[in-house]
Amino acid sequence: MSHATELAAAAGSTDPRVGLRAVLALRRLLERLEVVQVDNARRQGWSWQEIADALEVSRQAVHKKHAGRPAVPQSWEA
Repeated sequence: MSHATELAAAAGSTDPRVGLRAVLALRRLLERLEVVQVDNARRQGWSWQEIADALEVSRQAVHKKHAGRPAVPQSWEA
């Protein structure tokens, strides 16, 4: 079972302490994955509008969140 799968299962726990900690961990993972995929899209020439459409947010929101930060390394798994 992958770590993400374990976290998803824990998020459904009846113990709020376990569930909420899993939610926090999943939120952090999701944020990291978004950064990686936005960087991937930008490297492939996607516009901010294309990225916004894929994320179902406004162009302004995705640009404000990602435009000023440094890109993550391509091998972020390491």
